[in-house]
Amino acid sequence: MQQITWDDFEKVELRVGTIIEALEFPEARRPAYKLKVDFGAFGIKTSSAQITKHYSLDELPGKQIVGVINFPKKQIGKFMSEFLMTGFADENGDIVLTTVQSNVPNGSKMI
Repeated sequence: MQQITWDDFEKVELRVGTIIEALEFPEARRPAYKLKVDFGAFGIKTSSAQITKHYSLDELPGKQIVGVINFPKKQIGKFMSEFLMTGFADENGDIVLTTVQSNVPNGSKMI
């Protein structure tokens, strides 16, 4: 495992946001959703996530997640991803979102 410095870690903008919209993403190669997330002062950003095994579209709005908001935008087919949704793979390789236990202000930075 490669070690990083504290300065390296501080460069990563891990921020909390609230999912405000979740839509089907039928054009994706693997099952995924398109998400709009409110990051407070950092604005509303879009991303896609392969989280269809653990989450339904109905349960996602209102959920607070952790995303990396300072990566460059990434074109995914006709969709532009503006941040990286974070999560962990379960024993089957399906993604479980990184969330917060209690609500915190949108845009809060992981410290």
